[in-house]
This record gives sequence, C-alpha cells and structure tokens, in this order.
Amino acid sequence: MLVDTTPAHARLVSVAGYRPRARVGNAELVRAGALDTSDEWIRQRTGITARHLADDTEPIEYLGARAARTAVRRAGLAMADIDCVIAATMSHARHGRSLARGIADRLTPAPRAALDVNAACAGFCYALEMARTLIGGRTFERIVVVGAERMSDIVDHGDRTTRVIFADGAGAAVVCRSGEPGIAAPVWGSDTACRDFLTRPAGAGPDGARAPWTPGHLKMQGPALYRWVHAHVPEAARAAVRRAGVRLEDLRVFVPHQANDRMISGIVAALDLPPTVTVARDITRTGNTSAASIPLALDALLHRDPTLSGELALLIGFGAGLSYAAQVVVVP
Repeated sequence: MLVDTTPAHARLVSVAGYRPRARVGNAELVRAGALDTSDEWIRQRTGITARHLADDTEPIEYLGARAARTAVRRAGLAMADIDCVIAATMSHARHGRSLARGIADRLTPAPRAALDVNAACAGFCYALEMARTLIGGRTFERIVVVGAERMSDIVDHGDRTTRVIFADGAGAAVVCRSGEPGIAAPVWGSDTACRDFLTRPAGAGPDGARAPWTPGHLKMQGPALYRWVHAHVPEAARAAVRRAGVRLEDLRVFVPHQANDRMISGIVAALDLPPTVTVARDITRTGNTSAASIPLALDALLHRDPTLSGELALLIGFGAGLSYAAQVVVVP
C-alpha cells in the first residue's frame, strides 16, 4: 500500500485523452515549414514519426473539454458530480481568465471551482498533487485534472529545434476520494540556475526595460537540457519511489514526460528498471505535448493493455523552470 499521511485519501479513477484531428508526419512537416531537416534526422534525434496539430476549430479550451468529458464518462460519473477543474498548461494565451475556467464553461453543468497550474511539462504532476491535497483536506471529493496544450501556437515554425518536437493535445484524469491511498506525495522542485534552458521570452528587453507584453516563441537549449535531465531526473524518480513506501521492483508502469525518445531511454537505463515494468513511449506518434504528455501517454498505454489497471505506476514530469515532479500512483 502507498504511504499517504493526509486525513483523506485520493485515487485516479479514470484517464482520457484528446488528440487533434490532423496527424502530421515528419516529411509533411518539413515540406510545409521549409525546415532545414529531414524525416531521418527527426527520427534519429527524437524518435518522433508524427504529431497531432490543432486547427482553428480546436482551441485549447476545446481540447481540454473533450478530454475532461471522456474522463468523467469513463469514471461512471455525471458532470454534476465534479467539484473542481484544475488545468495544467504553458501555452494558454489568455490572461485574466484561466484555462480551467474556459474548460469548465464548456462542460454541463459547469463545475464552479476552476484554477490553473503552470509548471510547464511537469504541470500535470503538480496539478495532480493539488488535487490530492484538496481531497485529502476534505475541501472537494471529485476533481478533474487536465493537461492541455497548443504548443504549435508558441513555437517558431522556422526553428527545427522546437518545431519538430512540440505538438498539441489534452489529457484528463478524474481524481476522487478513496478509502485507501492511490496517489503518493510527490518529490518536486525546480532548478532556477538552469531556468534559461527552456524559456519563452516576453514583456521586456534584455536590459530589463519595460515594454508592452508581447509573447515570444519558445527557445530551447537542447543539449544542455538533455544533460540536466540525465543528471537530475533519475534521482528524483528514485526519491519519489522511496517516499511512496515502495520499491522499483513493485512498479509495473513508468510514465515519464514524453520529451524525447532518446531521453526516455536514458532515464530507463539510469534507473535500471526491471523488465516487468512497462514504459510509456507515446512520443513516437504524438510528439511532445508538454503538460498533456503524461495523461495522454497513460491513456494510450491502458488502451493497449487494460490489464495494467490497478498496478503501481511512477509518473515524472520535467521541463521549463527547470521544474520537475515525480509521484507513484495506482493506475486507474
């Protein structure tokens, strides 16, 4: 049994994903963007063969609402049973009204409580911990946690370092009060000394002078980020397993943020995971969807192998900030 010291326990009851209708292969993306790269280069360095990209009829609120509705239905609940929506995102363009509020307003009836979390690619795990503690403190009983991104809105379409990696989509999970622990406390944090490895400049010049708020494109120092991940993420994963009161040998599922297939392979090797652990590799067909990648990958894994339900899974997200969060959960 997982360790959880909150007054009430929480668990994942369901997970669901929504991928935009357009699925774009590497060759098509290169032709459309006149990028200085190739299908072979993308596959070798990222493992990605295709990604889903949203069109003008699929705003980010729509993506999140589609995933949320499916998750609620799979949980066997009505929308009226949901107390709160928590959304994790780094690509939501509006300020003043949260993405969670925009998603909730597309649900019927709309949950009254709604709030956003921005921890970039670690955002879903941060939001999941917020849901665990809100339920553990008996504030709410049922929460929908959504990771939703339109990363195609914030990348430079002429920059091969980001354009070929990032994609669009949404994943959602229903978290409910439980008699036994189903979500362990996370190991989380950030390394601000490396915050410039992945940034989205906006709002001021290099000298700090004030300027109108003009969102820029995502900028990534790929090699530096890659080295940081391999230096820090495996230990955070081990610490999360220890905090959950279990061992690596007890795990059946590993769902890392779908950043890069080579990066995932490096983390798996560093952890020396037993061969009995199933590793999520949704990135090859979905790309890097930032805060949406973990629920999307878990949804795809359960679609392929429903027998994983009820097993222990290690989730770990990491990204801009540099933020990270790892936690052990019972697979819904």
